[in-house]
Amino acid sequence: MTSRSLAMIFPGQGSQHVGMLAELAAAHPVVGATFDAASEALGYDLWQLVQNGPAEELALTHITQPVVLTGSVALWRLWREQGGAVPALLAGHSLGEYSALVAAGALAFRAAVALVEQRGKFMQSAVPLGTGSMVAIIGLEDEAVVAACASASGDEVVAAVNFNSPGQVVISGHVAAVNRAIEACKAAGAKRALPFPVSAPFHSPLMRPAAERFAEALAKVELRAPEIAVLHNVGIEPCTDPQLIRQKLVTQIYAPVPWVGTVNALAARGITRVLELGPGKVLAGFNKRIQPDMAIASVNDAASLAAALDV
Repeated sequence: MTSRSLAMIFPGQGSQHVGMLAELAAAHPVVGATFDAASEALGYDLWQLVQNGPAEELALTHITQPVVLTGSVALWRLWREQGGAVPALLAGHSLGEYSALVAAGALAFRAAVALVEQRGKFMQSAVPLGTGSMVAIIGLEDEAVVAACASASGDEVVAAVNFNSPGQVVISGHVAAVNRAIEACKAAGAKRALPFPVSAPFHSPLMRPAAERFAEALAKVELRAPEIAVLHNVGIEPCTDPQLIRQKLVTQIYAPVPWVGTVNALAARGITRVLELGPGKVLAGFNKRIQPDMAIASVNDAASLAAALDV
């Protein structure tokens, strides 16, 4: 059964945590089987790492990306196994776009796991460790954040890269330029600047070398037309041409993530209910601030799964 008013969204990096999905895995073999398949693709025991940590290793980009993808796909498979409705639309925040493409049948799961591991390695190695940073600017209009980055860049790079919700924009770039932009944002009235615990300036122009390397890896992976429409980060519209999808995935590495625009696009297409499939509740929080009248729930444990299936 397909629900024309339902969309599924998938989170990106930062939603992972030690011990995630343990309750569901104990009750539903499909969760463990999904992690087993990912472990075979990666060559190490991903579930053991997810359950036991350490958290510092789980936070490494080339590990985090397969972890979040696998958790999201496990929840998608469980949702379908339990008779959950097929959504009309899918979307993902940055890395979450790969989860959406797997759910849509456009990208094979094992291929996706290996691909995002490579993506993480390329993104991490694009900029020397310690030279880049990301910071969330709280309480300032988007245009003011963009202007602050423009004034602070100088000979370096700083850009507004994640438009997450009204009043929250993430900036990314060289450490010194990001710090100058923070001061400019505070002078313009920003309430807070919250550093992101990441080790590279994701989605900034500094990621172009990673995108070039990733394009070569992606060219070796089969992509098919999605069976469920996916709103891509680049362009915020569905695409059925695999070659164009490749281009969007490459560009996405160094382009901003327009999450506010994505959620508004869901509403404009008649979506009234959204389920976030993945560890954590980050996207649900964003969505509530973007579209307060849209029903939104995160599915990541037995209680939330039962509640979502019961609607």
